[in-house]
Amino acid sequence: MQLASRLSKFNEPETLKMAKLGRELRSQGIDITDLSLGEPDFDTPRHIKDAAIKAIEENFSHYTPVAGYLDLRQAICAKLKRDNDLDYTPEQIIVSTGAKQCIANVVLSVVDEGDEVIIPTPYWVSYSEMVKMAGGTVRFVHTSLENGYKITPEELESAITDKTRLFMFSSPCNPTGAIYSKTELSALVKVFEKHPGVLIMSDEIYEYINYTGGHVSIAEFESVKERVIVINGLSKGFAMTGWRLGYMAGPVELARACEKIQGQITSGTNAVTQRAAITALNGSLLPSQEMQAAFARRRKRVMELMKAIPGIDCNEPDGAFYVFPSVNKYFGKSDGEEIIQNADDLCMYFLNKAHVSTVTGKAFGAPDCIRISFANSLENIEKGFEKIRLALQKLH
Repeated sequence: MQLASRLSKFNEPETLKMAKLGRELRSQGIDITDLSLGEPDFDTPRHIKDAAIKAIEENFSHYTPVAGYLDLRQAICAKLKRDNDLDYTPEQIIVSTGAKQCIANVVLSVVDEGDEVIIPTPYWVSYSEMVKMAGGTVRFVHTSLENGYKITPEELESAITDKTRLFMFSSPCNPTGAIYSKTELSALVKVFEKHPGVLIMSDEIYEYINYTGGHVSIAEFESVKERVIVINGLSKGFAMTGWRLGYMAGPVELARACEKIQGQITSGTNAVTQRAAITALNGSLLPSQEMQAAFARRRKRVMELMKAIPGIDCNEPDGAFYVFPSVNKYFGKSDGEEIIQNADDLCMYFLNKAHVSTVTGKAFGAPDCIRISFANSLENIEKGFEKIRLALQKLH
């Protein structure tokens, strides 16, 4: 069968690939410790599940508006005002089947053939592939561990050209956990003010999983707010990954463009999920806060475990639930059977020999690193790190 040539322009997400390989080994009876998970290991809070059950009983089983129910978009506006002091109207909100669809809608709405999109590395795996699907060109800006994996104003300025259409970043960041402070964002805003044609996509899906005491959105800066597209959703902060609901907030013209694209692909998001989302956004944030506190405890333990492994450099994440260590000191070493040439090899070595799943940093634009998730129980985290430590001891 002859398939479309566009399939050769982008890759399968490594995060999904590792999850699939782990499931295959588990189906063979192998005890795989999953440290590749990109989702909270908590169940959805009871009051949100009850809202979904109520919606089913009230027959919310029909097509929904493409942009989302009006009262949900109103709830999103209220959330943005409550948590971020941002003023939006329902016309500026589009509800989608996950934040990933929101990002795809935005990229397809603003990127043409030949347009350039700036992405600081490390970055979430799908940003670059979506740009390629849209026919755009990615300009990566490689950040450093020394700078906390955050782009500097000077690096941003040097990357912008007359072809730059969009800047894409996340804070808190997947995979590094980096969070931009108000001071750091202010410095970037000064650069954007000189380039009014550049749009800014701010992925804030990990907003509630923050260990610094407060989230700051680049949309808070009035001088650029009309060019900012805020991406958020329920997956991480409310433990609702499988419910598939994300949302974007941005200029009305862009919201209408995203609605037009979505109308031809999925139409409106699941009705029951939308009703549950209203309860999630309007209800108590205590379950989210308790989940964040659990992640904070795990982060503390993970950093202790990380320090016990020689040859690994790792920053302490300010948000999200990953560590992103540099592992290149193990490249070129062997256990006597196979040579570890790169992070891909090391991840497969951990999977096949230690039975621990992780994700190669190459997928995130950082080939010297791997991503390890602590969205798992403390027991499994300790078990997985011990397997990793013993496996690394065998490399010489």
